Amino acid sequence: MRITFVHEFLNQLGGAERVLQNFHEIWPDAPVDVILFDNKKTRGEFENYLINKSFLNNWPGTKSHPKLFLGLMPKAIESFRFPNTDVVLSDSSSFAKGAKTDRLHICYCHTPTRFLWTDDDYLSYQKYPLVLKWLGGIILPWLRTWDFQAAQRPDFLIANSVNVQQRIKKYYKRDSIIIPPPVDTEFFHPVGNKENYFLVASRLEPYKKTDIVIKAFNQLGLKLKIVGTGSELERLKKISKPNIEFLGRVSDEDLRKLYSEAQAYIFPAEEDAGITLIEAQACSTPVLAYGAGGALETVISGKTGEFFKEQTAESVKQAVENFDLKKYNLTFIRKHAEQYDKQIFQKKIKDFVEEKYADWN
Repeated sequence: MRITFVHEFLNQLGGAERVLQNFHEIWPDAPVDVILFDNKKTRGEFENYLINKSFLNNWPGTKSHPKLFLGLMPKAIESFRFPNTDVVLSDSSSFAKGAKTDRLHICYCHTPTRFLWTDDDYLSYQKYPLVLKWLGGIILPWLRTWDFQAAQRPDFLIANSVNVQQRIKKYYKRDSIIIPPPVDTEFFHPVGNKENYFLVASRLEPYKKTDIVIKAFNQLGLKLKIVGTGSELERLKKISKPNIEFLGRVSDEDLRKLYSEAQAYIFPAEEDAGITLIEAQACSTPVLAYGAGGALETVISGKTGEFFKEQTAESVKQAVENFDLKKYNLTFIRKHAEQYDKQIFQKKIKDFVEEKYADWN
């Protein structure tokens, strides 16, 4: 069985890239078709993969300002051809599901495209001139129509959570099965002892809501460490008091230590599944999460963490003030996370693809 992966953008390291790495561990010889590839921004993690890049990859400005080229992304993803492939396996949070092929196409859907269906304020917080935002207001409705049509192309859809499965049904009118995302629980395990700080690890983008955690800790005066970079970094630094430390990008080894030694991991976003939630729990660290989205599926209230009800600084502040590490069984938290181990994920994906391919023939 010859397989090709389709992935949108290899220009950051996040949950979708973890999924792609797991696909590659199952089928290490499979090529990867991507719209854009940036080896530096992905820290060389994919430099040994067989990567086919779209025509947009070498255009001036696409790597520094990819959002300006959204209107061309459908053409880029549709440009790939699969003459020596039996199965196309896409993992998609926007464009990858739109690959055109007459081969068996299975899509692992991280979410229906967020900026088209669930992020109503997407254009308002983009840091571009008004004329470009005006053009975006014309392009986005067209993209929404394309996105719906593209979601009909895969033969099968896999959702990463019940939350996403419901969204797929709502926006794409399609059924899907659920295979939760993978976490390397052999690597992410407790190291060191608990220290006197709380942790956030996230891309620093508006929808991640890191600002409400900062505002809460400005009032609390407790120590907060923030891992990650993004377009919001400088603004968030400016509003932060000295008790808040920005660490930027860190290695997985450092992240494991930060997870393990934190009092709690704080997760203020409404996320599709939330791999970092599981990584933190794998390191025996309880989670304080906004009670919506994928967090409701991976955190057990009162046992592996707590939920706060609103995406506000006051709600985060109250959750931290009520938090008591001594009430948690850290061994139970670790055990809970093990059900998401990447070996379980890989077996489920492999079995599903092979079953559907056997039926296809």
